[in-house]
Amino acid sequence: MRLAFLIPPMMLLAACGSEEKKAEGGTEVSINAEGDGGGVQIKAGKDGGKIKIGGEGGGIDINVPDFVDLDIESDFDIDEVKLYPGSKVTKVDVNATDKDGADKATVKLSFTSPAAPAKAADWMAGEFAKKGVAVTRSGNRLAGKDKDGDDFRIDFVPDGATAKGEVVITKV
Repeated sequence: MRLAFLIPPMMLLAACGSEEKKAEGGTEVSINAEGDGGGVQIKAGKDGGKIKIGGEGGGIDINVPDFVDLDIESDFDIDEVKLYPGSKVTKVDVNATDKDGADKATVKLSFTSPAAPAKAADWMAGEFAKKGVAVTRSGNRLAGKDKDGDDFRIDFVPDGATAKGEVVITKV
C-alpha cells in the first residue's frame, strides 16, 4: 500500500509531546487513506486520538493519549504562501485513495483569520502574485493550481469583524 508512508510520522507525532500542556481548542486532525490492500484512519484532537490500520488478513486499532501540540500554521503553505498572518488552523481533513492505479487526495483545512475576509483575500492574492502563482478571484474566494498541478481554493467568510475560511487542495 503506497499510502503507508503516512503511518510512521503520524505515530511519532502521536507519541511525542504527551507531557506538554494541552492547547486550548486544539486543531482536529482526520486522515483517511485507502488503497487496494487496506486503509489507514487517523483521528486526533485535543483529548487524544485513534489510529486504525486495516488490510487483508488483519488490522490494528490503537488509542493514542494526547496528539501533540502541532504548529500547523507555520508548517502549512501553498507554494510558499502561508495563511494570512495570525490565522489559526482549527481542523485538518485528509482523504486519499490509491485504488486501481488512481491516486487521488483531498486536503481540507478550516481556519480563523484576524482580518476581515476582503483584507485576508487581498493579502493572500498579493502573496501568490509575488511567488508567480496565478489565482483567480471571485468575491472572497481565491482559486488556482499549485506548482505540482493540484487544484486549490481558499474561501473567506465573515465571522464578526474577522474571517473564517476553508482551504481545499485536490489532487486528481
